[in-house]
Amino acid sequence: MRFEPLSLDGAFLIHPVRHGDPRGFFSEVFRHDLFSAAIPGITFVQDNHSLSGPRGTLRGLHFQKAPRAQGKLVRVTRGAVLDVIVDIRHGSKTFGQHLGVELSAENWTQLWVPAGFLHGFCTLTENVEFLYKVTAPYSAEHDAGIAFDDPDLQIQWPFPREALTISAKDAALPRLKDLPPLF
Repeated sequence: MRFEPLSLDGAFLIHPVRHGDPRGFFSEVFRHDLFSAAIPGITFVQDNHSLSGPRGTLRGLHFQKAPRAQGKLVRVTRGAVLDVIVDIRHGSKTFGQHLGVELSAENWTQLWVPAGFLHGFCTLTENVEFLYKVTAPYSAEHDAGIAFDDPDLQIQWPFPREALTISAKDAALPRLKDLPPLF
C-alpha cells in the first residue's frame, strides 16, 4: 500500500496492491497500522456504500461541521468517478483550492479527504458503487455543503450542468464566500 501526498495539505491518494491469479484477485484495501503510520490520529467509526445509477450523477460538495466534522477514505468498487475535494480550512495556504482525481474500479485508487474539506464526485459511468469510511457518524444537524458550481471555485466538471443528475438539496447549496469560518 503506497500513500501519495497531494498538493492540498493533508490529502493523500492511496494505492492498494491487487494480487491476481486465474481465480480473480485479493487486495488489502485498509490496514490500520499502515494507515496510522502515514496519517496518524485517525479513527473510523462508520462505513458507507452508495449506488449512483445514471452517468453524470453529481453528489456534493458536502462536509460536516464541528464537532461532527468528518474525514473520509473514499473508493470506487464499480465504475468510475471524478472525485473533487476543496480545502475550506481558514488559514490554510490552500484555502479555496481544489483538486480532482479519477477513482475507478479499474485503477483501484483511494482518496483520503481530511476534515475541513468539501467533497463531491461526478459519475463517469453508469451504476457506480462508491464506498467510504468516515471519522464521525452522519449528523443531519451538522450536515452542510457548498454549491458544486460556485464560480469562485472554478471546478471543471466532466459534463455541462444540464446533463447532470443532481439532488434538489445539492442544487440549492450556498457559495463558499457565504460560509462563515468553520475550520
